[in-house]
Amino acid sequence: MALFGFHASHEQVHPGALLAAVRRAEDAGFDAAMSSDHLSPWSARQGQSAFAWSWLGAAMQATSLPFGVVTAPGQRYHPAIIAQAIGTLAAMYPGRFWAALGTGEASNEHVTGDPWPRKEIRNARLRECVDVIRALLRGEEVSHDGLVRVDRARVWTLPPQPPPLVGAAVSAATARWCAEWADGLITINQPVQTLREIVSAYRDAGGRGRLHLQVHLCWDPDPDRAEAIAHDQWRSNVFPPPACWDIDSAAVFDAVSEHVPRSALHGPVVISHDLGRHTAQLAEYAELGFDEITLHHVAKELADQEAFVDAFGAKVLPQLREETA
Repeated sequence: MALFGFHASHEQVHPGALLAAVRRAEDAGFDAAMSSDHLSPWSARQGQSAFAWSWLGAAMQATSLPFGVVTAPGQRYHPAIIAQAIGTLAAMYPGRFWAALGTGEASNEHVTGDPWPRKEIRNARLRECVDVIRALLRGEEVSHDGLVRVDRARVWTLPPQPPPLVGAAVSAATARWCAEWADGLITINQPVQTLREIVSAYRDAGGRGRLHLQVHLCWDPDPDRAEAIAHDQWRSNVFPPPACWDIDSAAVFDAVSEHVPRSALHGPVVISHDLGRHTAQLAEYAELGFDEITLHHVAKELADQEAFVDAFGAKVLPQLREETA
């Protein structure tokens, strides 16, 4: 049976409010949680971007939920620092933490002042980082000279078992590549046939571990308000790769999304006032074989997050568990 989790969007919600929301999500019956990890929001309208790793320690202490984070080692983060962060959380909360590793977005990584590499170089850099992080989480001393450089690094505080390092992919080709090294896969909501191809590509290439899906959605009892929230908060996120990887600031995202119509949000975001429609869509995703489906309500205000948690906890999650049991 699939687990259904709550997504903590640091780009949109103050970390204190997010902590309250994730505690409420556990009380409402959500099974798990996941955190974004950004230095910059996608839009000035979102207006936040707290440090995920500080928040994760607080959130895991405040709840008993398993947590994941999507992060990008190699530029903004040195892989030894990511290994230390992963090791500390997994040592404090054994069996409750996983990290998904991706190649990142320029909007977060350009702050180092280093050039933003081409995608094939970012892939190669990530692959080096994965090997470095794995070795460090085994307790090895690591030196490495390549696209990343490491000099005699060691992580001294280690978990009983290294946590899963999950691959992040939005295409079948990347999913196939992730199968070479990842302990699982995470992707985002896309057309069902596209998701089916991503799952098949990963599994057919020998990919192991759990399959995660992050679903961007927007619900409000008023259908016009549901669409308005999605348009206000998520219209900067409708651009496919490579634009979403290569645009380097919230200001540019806002400029290029200024004239995006409301209709363009349907698809990137599952928008409906109808809880039954949300239930049916999530059940269809679960049928594709996803083990954990994380729900991201693309609202900024804590009151909207709380209303989402309460409604989905009372109506959607119980129905989903009946249908996917």
